[in-house]
Amino acid sequence: MPCMKDNPCRPRYSQSIMNDVTVHLIFTRLQAACPQPTTELCYDSPFELLVAVILSAQSTDRKVNEVTARLFPVANTPQAVLALGEAGLKSFIKTIGLYNAKAAYIFRTCALLVEKHGGEVPRDRATLEALPGVGRKTANVVLNTAFGEPTMAVDTHVFRVANRTGLAPGKTVREVEEGLLAVIPEEFQQNAHHWLILHGRHVCTARKPHCPDCLIRDLCTYTEKAQ
Repeated sequence: MPCMKDNPCRPRYSQSIMNDVTVHLIFTRLQAACPQPTTELCYDSPFELLVAVILSAQSTDRKVNEVTARLFPVANTPQAVLALGEAGLKSFIKTIGLYNAKAAYIFRTCALLVEKHGGEVPRDRATLEALPGVGRKTANVVLNTAFGEPTMAVDTHVFRVANRTGLAPGKTVREVEEGLLAVIPEEFQQNAHHWLILHGRHVCTARKPHCPDCLIRDLCTYTEKAQ
């Protein structure tokens, strides 16, 4: 989360509201630095992306990519995962955290995809969120990255950056999601969550943000910038 040393007596973010010009400039700079951002998860189909995102809960993309590099050559469709069996699936993902629960989610999701959706990943939110192990964030990632929808997936990085910079302060993930969608210009919305994730992962890190290297330092409302 965005704060390691919260002090309830002193707000860490300014109370000013970031204006439209500033927001536009932030995303203009992020776009110039990375014109075509995408997920750091490796995938070749909507189904592979869905599995990778389910596996990524409380894990790193690097670890997920290590696991899927072994799994996908053997089973990269719902039918193939079902043929592998839940125990077989576990044998491929056992090095990742919460692998028992994740295997159960993925196996049940594969069964539903085959039974109700012809083995295809649905591209609407309600149907995606009805799948085991798929919450709003996972649905947003799939809709955005696999199907090109301008959704906003808010993970810990996006939540931190939105609050710390002043882009869209919020106490809950949903507040931040709605705040970001309200302020980010339409031209940037397709790629916005990728830019914010990458910025949070590599620059605006949780414990010690790399403020001297930040390309939006002068636009950020964070009051405790690192020197």
